[in-house]
Amino acid sequence: MKKFEGLPQEIIALRASQELKDGDYVNLGIGIPTMISNWIEGRDIFLHSEIGMIKTGPLAYDEDIDQDLINASCQPVTEVAGSIYFDISESFAMIRGGHVDVTVMGAFQVSEKGDFAGWNNPSRGLGNVGNIGGSMDLSAGSRRLIITMEHTTKNGDPKLLKELTYPATGRGNVNLIFTDLAVIEVAPEGLILKEIYPGLTTEDIQSVTEPKLIISPDLKEIEL
Repeated sequence: MKKFEGLPQEIIALRASQELKDGDYVNLGIGIPTMISNWIEGRDIFLHSEIGMIKTGPLAYDEDIDQDLINASCQPVTEVAGSIYFDISESFAMIRGGHVDVTVMGAFQVSEKGDFAGWNNPSRGLGNVGNIGGSMDLSAGSRRLIITMEHTTKNGDPKLLKELTYPATGRGNVNLIFTDLAVIEVAPEGLILKEIYPGLTTEDIQSVTEPKLIISPDLKEIEL
């Protein structure tokens, strides 16, 4: 399977950050999503961590590191003005009560119906061992779910599938998908290709995507 070179992970996070609005309460999952915290400085976005913190700041480096302040990827983060702390049970009450506006997660697979798999990768050969964390609560409780991921596996196999082959994390929850090659909306009629990596064609994107893509009449190159 052919593999195209696309956006680096940090730039996928940058593009996804542009979908967040001031005033949003946002949870960032493990991996690419945590990089979004570096792209929203100066904006009025409330980053929520299920371990019990609201208004986490950018990733911490060197002298700013405090191992008691971490994100979902266990990376040290910074405080910003207005940061608050609370019990994890209150954090999950917030998630389950529908008070998180947007969750951004990574995924191993996403289906054309908006199902996604993100907690167990059977190809690792570890059986049912995986990392669930708060992903199932967040995918069900958030008002909007965004996925950030690479478009294909390291072997070039599609991660956008007609049906999941990995254990599902959520069913029908995904709204938008940001990959290194494209921006795709999940709609009742299927996957709508909205933006593509400069220099690639719709045929290129389709060749590494299992479901038939619907081409948006407003299709454009990815804008940063």
